[in-house]
Amino acid sequence: MIKNIDCRGLKCPQPVINTKKFFDSIEEGTAEVIIDNEVAKNNILKLAESNSLSHEVMEKEGLYYIKLIKEKCECTVMEFGNKKFTILVSSDKLGEGDEKLGLALMKSYMFALAESDTIPQDLLFLNGGVKLAVQSSEVLESLNKLKERGVSIASCGTCLDFYGIKDQLAIGEITNMYTIIEKMNNADKTIKLWLVK
Repeated sequence: MIKNIDCRGLKCPQPVINTKKFFDSIEEGTAEVIIDNEVAKNNILKLAESNSLSHEVMEKEGLYYIKLIKEKCECTVMEFGNKKFTILVSSDKLGEGDEKLGLALMKSYMFALAESDTIPQDLLFLNGGVKLAVQSSEVLESLNKLKERGVSIASCGTCLDFYGIKDQLAIGEITNMYTIIEKMNNADKTIKLWLVK
């Protein structure tokens, strides 16, 4: 039986996440993903290649139909241990350029992170990044999901005071620079999300 995964109208990275969730839930099987844009098509094909899924694409009336096949693997998975990593977020936008695009990219990043198999031990917000942890933030749903999965979330108190939003903090705890440095130093790896201008 072929599973139908209809991703028409869904924004990136939702089509990839929906597809990955299905194939992660089965040992073997086939699915047909329906998408309506080339970016999503290319991302699904990258997912297929990185997960050794057989695939074929058919285009019809402006839609892409991607058939993906997962075969049962008899290989042995090697464990290399769990590495602890921290993500340091210093802006409510991701990347350089248009402000609206930067906000949209950060929302997409946090959504994808919350759905990822690999999540950080700590998510630290400082400078403009603290705006992501307040009541008006568009990423609160993703942050709540990360917190439920065990991610420690903390925002710089000095930064919250600077922007006058300490009373609006909606998730995580208030922290200081000493604790931020300590968490970064104790991590095996730190990923920094900066706004570059």
